[in-house]
Amino acid sequence: MISISSLENIHQKGLFGNYEGKDENELITISEIKNLLIVQIVKYKKSVFSINNINIEGIKLPNETLKVNCNNNLRILWCGPDNWLLISTNKELLNDINKLFNSNDFAVTDLSHSRTVIELVGKNAKEILKKGCPFDFDNLQKNNCVNSVFNGITITIDMLNDNPNKIRLFSLRSFGESFYHSVTDACLEDGFKAI
Repeated sequence: MISISSLENIHQKGLFGNYEGKDENELITISEIKNLLIVQIVKYKKSVFSINNINIEGIKLPNETLKVNCNNNLRILWCGPDNWLLISTNKELLNDINKLFNSNDFAVTDLSHSRTVIELVGKNAKEILKKGCPFDFDNLQKNNCVNSVFNGITITIDMLNDNPNKIRLFSLRSFGESFYHSVTDACLEDGFKAI
């Protein structure tokens, strides 16, 4: 089966908006991130299983608000009490996850094809998000995440880096086109580069 991106016919590469006369390296870059393994892991309320014993590729499940634990191939986002989002470039990891998480204690759901993932890179990336999201981005740091909304669309925000700002945005696939247009519209004022 071939996976077709929700932005297949929408995301066009090039320069857009008010970019003329500006250094291209200073512009926000927007890209669609594809071929990620995205898995939601939820611990059942009745479960007494300790998450402290769980280790995925050397990474523990984060247990504090806004926290992301990661290595080069894997990011585990805290999405709420006993609720995590696992993001990996290694799609084979799903087999290990299914073995590691007992179905009596955890719900493991592959969301890989149900999400649109957009990445913003640039010093003004947080300013773009402020245009449509009520979260206080001044406190968002590297390896933090938050669930919020952008112009009424529910999203997950993952701060990959803060020098320069590198932010991944996850939305439901069904809202992918609307979300993409909303983000790119917010970028038009300053100009952006789609890669």
